[in-house]
Amino acid sequence: MDVRIGIQNVAREVVIESADTAEQVSKTVREAISGSTDLVLTDAKGRQVIVPAGVIGYVEVGAEEPRRVGFAAQA
Repeated sequence: MDVRIGIQNVAREVVIESADTAEQVSKTVREAISGSTDLVLTDAKGRQVIVPAGVIGYVEVGAEEPRRVGFAAQA
């Protein structure tokens, strides 16, 4: 699932592909913001993204959907 993080006073957003569920990501974001700690997310390749909670403008959690494989035409 895609997670987009908007950071205050930065024109570009941080985008990661997470293996976590939408509920897990939302819980992690809420805990970081309420506790004024760093938001730490791990992407699908195992890399960590750390964003201080005080500079988070928004977090957009994409819908969970299975990966599509192949080039078949949809009817």
